This record gives sequence, C-alpha cells and structure tokens, in this order.
Amino acid sequence: MANSLLLPGLVDKLDSELLRYIVASGRQPGERLPSLERLSAELKLSIGKLREQLEVARALGFVEVRTNTGIRISEYSFLAAVRYSLLFALANDPSQFAAFGELRNHIEAAFWHEAVACLTPDDFAELRRLIASAWDKLNGHPVQIPHAEHRSLHLTIFSHLDNAFVKGLLEAYWEAYEAVGLSVFSDYQYLREVWTYHEGIVTALEAGDADEGHRLLLLHTALLRYRELPRGERPAPNRRSAFA
Repeated sequence: MANSLLLPGLVDKLDSELLRYIVASGRQPGERLPSLERLSAELKLSIGKLREQLEVARALGFVEVRTNTGIRISEYSFLAAVRYSLLFALANDPSQFAAFGELRNHIEAAFWHEAVACLTPDDFAELRRLIASAWDKLNGHPVQIPHAEHRSLHLTIFSHLDNAFVKGLLEAYWEAYEAVGLSVFSDYQYLREVWTYHEGIVTALEAGDADEGHRLLLLHTALLRYRELPRGERPAPNRRSAFA
C-alpha cells in the first residue's frame, strides 16, 4: 500500500529508483520485496543497475539480503550510514576521532535528563551488573580491560530514547572508539578513574539525583581528553557523591 504521508517531492530527492520504490510502496520492516526480476521489469531497470542500487540500500542498512528469504526491509537505523562515513574519515585521519568524541559528549549531555528519566529497575540492575563485572576485570589477575562493559553502560543509559538519530550517533562513537584502538588502552589508573565515575553516576541515578549524575558525566567525559596528564592534574571524581 502506498505511503499517504509522503511530502510532495521528497521521494524524488532520493537518487535511486529502488529507494523511491521502497518508500512509495509503504513496506514495513520485515516485509519482503519482489524478486530482482520483477523489480527490474516494474522499475524498467537492468538487473545490473538494480543490483548496484540494492547494494547501496544494503550497505546503508535499509534492507537485508539473504539466500533463503530474499530481500526484506530492515528496521531503520542511522548507525549504518554514519558508520561508513565515520570509519572512512578515521581511516584518512585518525585524529578526527577527537572531533567526533566532542560531538558525542555534547549529545550525551544534552539528552541526559530525557534519557535517565526512562530508566527502569531492570536497567538499574543491568548497570550494577556491568559495574561489578568491570571491577572484577580490573581487580583480577591478570587485569582485563572492561571495554564491553564500558560500551554497554553508556548505551544502556540512553537505550530508551525515541530518537534513531541520537542513538545511531552514540552507537557509532563506540565503533570509532574500537577502530582507533581505545578499547585496548592500557593505562590501569585511568581505567580505575573511569569506573569510579561510572559507579558514582549510577549511584546518583539510583538516588534520583539526575543533576549529580549529569555533573559526574561531564567530568567523566573529560577524562579521555586529559588521560596523558599526571593523575594529580586530571579532574577528580567527588568521592562522597560516588559512594554515598
């Protein structure tokens, strides 16, 4: 069924017959598209041209293509489009990570109160589990870097935002973080400082103090910028707030 909510002329801005077809036909995530042969005939495109457009749609995460199930519409995610552009930028100039990191920090700060207001008891239980897992790794023998916990903690806090663009940018940050090698960062004291902040943030949120959590978030995100400074010159967490 055609999509009756389309803005006049907006579909024509898509430089792809296949994407225009997908939007205009109003197909929903999970629905199958016709075979390439049928699409080729309906759109009056060669199979070769259609395959090119299909690969673009697949790379951008709009469709998934599988041998047994054919072509299906995917749930919309901004991550796929951002990932390709961001990784290309970092491959050319890894120092661009700092600029994207600043963007991510501003996004988290701006959407903080909206995000934490949506957290559930199950979310808090998961945040506590992640903190416990991280400290186990940091206190273990040998020490392990709790990168998976770091990524999951931040994304859990913002997981209920009803904004695909914000969530896509935040997810892309962690892919960039891994791409530039920060997931294997080996400064042990830095990692302990990071998780002291994390514990303080979660403690504040559990107490219903979103403002204190926000304050600690801002200090915490500055740590990566200051990681090369001697420990005494880095911003210090509020120990009373962190463990109250």
